[in-house]
Amino acid sequence: MDLSEILSITGKPGLYKMIAKSKNGLIVESLIDGKRISAFSHEKISSLEEISIFTETEDIPIKDVLKKIFEKTEGKEAIDSKSPNSKLKDFFEDIVPDYDKDRVYVSDIKKVLKWYNLLLQKELLDFTEVDEKTDVKDDVTKDVPEKEKEVDKEKNEESK
Repeated sequence: MDLSEILSITGKPGLYKMIAKSKNGLIVESLIDGKRISAFSHEKISSLEEISIFTETEDIPIKDVLKKIFEKTEGKEAIDSKSPNSKLKDFFEDIVPDYDKDRVYVSDIKKVLKWYNLLLQKELLDFTEVDEKTDVKDDVTKDVPEKEKEVDKEKNEESK
């Protein structure tokens, strides 16, 4: 899942997908209604890749939190963000047991749950990074000429 192109813009609801760069900022598309708007460079724009949750020890990237929610809900929608605060806190504590209760507010929990449900609905949650890494290794070896591969094999056999 590439969260670097999924954006949160302060003062605007929901999440946005980056479409293109413009002279004064970005052209983004709302994941909620599909409308395209300009996001200017003076607005606070954060990609989900940059966002993390405060914990008692170290911050957890939002991607890991989303993955834990996905695993807990078995790929289904999380609880509604309009649920009572106590339910939201209990649910989030199951996901991130050591989250910093002084710095992570209920509004933050609601936002994470809204984002999760929106990304799930738009089928943008994909946690198969391990496969991507192995594909990259395969692609790299495909570019190496056969003679070099044979030389490497011979060197390995000689060293044994």
